[in-house]
Formats: sequence, C-alpha cells, structure tokens
Amino acid sequence: MCRHVAWLGTPRTLTALLRDPPHGLLRQAWTPRRMLHGSINADGFGVGWYIPEMRMEPARYRRAVPIWTDASFASFAGVTRSECVLAAVRNATVGMPVEETSTAPFTDGQHLLSHNGRVDVDVPMHMLAAARDAPVPDSRCDSALLAALVWQRLGTGACLADAVADVVIAAGGKDGAARLNLLVTDGIQIVATTWGETLSYRVSPDGEDAGMHVASEPSDDGDGWVDLDDHRLLVADTRNVTISSLI
Repeated sequence: MCRHVAWLGTPRTLTALLRDPPHGLLRQAWTPRRMLHGSINADGFGVGWYIPEMRMEPARYRRAVPIWTDASFASFAGVTRSECVLAAVRNATVGMPVEETSTAPFTDGQHLLSHNGRVDVDVPMHMLAAARDAPVPDSRCDSALLAALVWQRLGTGACLADAVADVVIAAGGKDGAARLNLLVTDGIQIVATTWGETLSYRVSPDGEDAGMHVASEPSDDGDGWVDLDDHRLLVADTRNVTISSLI
C-alpha cells in the first residue's frame, strides 16, 4: 500500500533521488521489493520539496497517474534541486478515490506528509469530528484524514514527533488492522512511523550526498541501510536518528 521516501541533506535533484537509483521510487512504482500489501503503485504519485531562499512554503507536484507515464515530471526533475524532499507513489486503498487531492504529499502550508498503509475511514473521521478546531481535509480518503489530524495536533502546540505519534497510536488503537506508516517533514527534520509496513533509513555523513535518507525500502543495494522494527517512531535530522517505541 504505497511507497514513500524523504531526503534531508545536501541539495540533490529529484531525478537523483527518485529516478536514478536502481530501486528508487520510480522502480518501486511497478516492482516494489518489500511491500507487504499489494504489488504495484499505479494510482498516482506526488513530490514535495523546499527552497527556503525563495519561500518557506513547500512546493508540490501531484498527479493521479502512474509516475512512469508522466513526461512532464521527467522533464523538470533533473533541474529541480532541494535539501529536503518527500515523495510517494500510491496504491489506493479499495474504496478510496483516485484523484489528485487524495495523493500524497499532503501539506498544511509548512509540513509535508505521506501515509503508507490503510485505516478504516470511519476512525479518522470520528477523531476529526471530536477534535477542536480541526482543519478541513483535502479529501475523504484515509490518508488525507490522517494528515488533517496531524495538522490539528500541531495547531494545539504539539511538536511534530508528538503530533505524529499521538495520531498513529490513537488510530491504531481504534482499528486493530490499521497500517499506519507516516512520513512527515517540516524541511528541518524527518519524523516517521512503522505500523504494519516496512521502513529503512541511511545516514550518509560525508561527501556530495551527505544527509538522511528515509524510505519504505532501500533504493539500492549499497551499505548503510538500517531496517526498522514495527511500531517504531523515527525522528531524524541530517546526521542524527532517534528511535523510540510506539507501544
């Protein structure tokens, strides 16, 4: 159910991050190697990136088509460079709409968020209905509703890691079959969860590609990738990673 990736570090092009790696997100759209549920991610894709010297709000490009069919993305990905990128390819949950507004990354104007998994849509809907000052979600799909819940928690003053953990634990407690791998960034840090799906990270401390790579699955067979156990919360910057339990 979807694959996603985030990069935080030295500026890299979208092509270098997503299209060039032998098992990068482009390849994962049609032949993921570790996806536990589903076999292809052809229900849309999206990319978000930050260029803080131009504006604080992240830019986004989202389509409800397979990533390999989009010649426009291929044409500008090689000339778009950023220190922080979050991208996803989508395998839509059965019954969820296949449209641009249901495609990650979602944003509140500051953060980017992707959801790899599924949850009974009634769970986040009821949680939003009970929450104070909850924002209107982009879509009625499960992922957009989860994003709105994270934005609501942030609006109460919670830090990013606490907001993400709170939503995942609460939703997972209400739906025992939920899969809740969230990947979120504010351009300065990456926060991610494992809850029913795979996640790996790699720290590259030196050279032109120094930074933090967090992904549903490794984009290559090189050294340094670390696989996370289930029910974990990852908080990372360009060099440091903190892992804690969600249960």
